[in-house]
Amino acid sequence: MTVLVVLVALAMTAAITLAMVPVLGDLTDRQQARSAADAAALAGVTGGRAASEAMASRNDAVLIAWSRSGHEVTVQVRVGDQVIAARATDGP
Repeated sequence: MTVLVVLVALAMTAAITLAMVPVLGDLTDRQQARSAADAAALAGVTGGRAASEAMASRNDAVLIAWSRSGHEVTVQVRVGDQVIAARATDGP
């Protein structure tokens, strides 16, 4: 009986672990996209769209949207299935 309980516990642990792998991958992509978006927005304030694209690329992300409104730059980047927006400004 003890062996059966141990086997069931191991099977449940394995099933839960396998179920969590896609979730953990999405969380990793989301954090990477957030960092890339922040960096791209900051780079875009002084260097324009080209600087934002270069910074996103250095962070293994793809710049999918860029806009400037006055002193504020807004970007959207994609890493995997995750799309994150960020804004940065050089104004007060």
